[in-house]
Amino acid sequence: MIPIVVVMALGLIAIAIAVRNEFAVELAAREGARAAAVSANPAAAANGAVARAVRLPVRVDTASGSTTVTVTVTYVDPVDVAIIGALIGPVTHTATVTMAVEPP
Repeated sequence: MIPIVVVMALGLIAIAIAVRNEFAVELAAREGARAAAVSANPAAAANGAVARAVRLPVRVDTASGSTTVTVTVTYVDPVDVAIIGALIGPVTHTATVTMAVEPP
């Protein structure tokens, strides 16, 4: 009985960490898109804003057009929780935000 409870508790911890990381990636994408929308150098602004928003090793992709800028943030979560990590493997979190470009 106790091993089942331990595995369930570890599963809940893994889920909580995954949810936290998903929120962090979404926040980073919003912050990056907002910074890119008001900057003359959208890629550098997005990278800087994302680095300030989260401390996770994320990948930032920026695509800018004449009226919009799109920032995609991706994080591969290794799921380091004992037992559960071995069962489910890494989880990829991705968020994409598009904002209208604002003139300086």
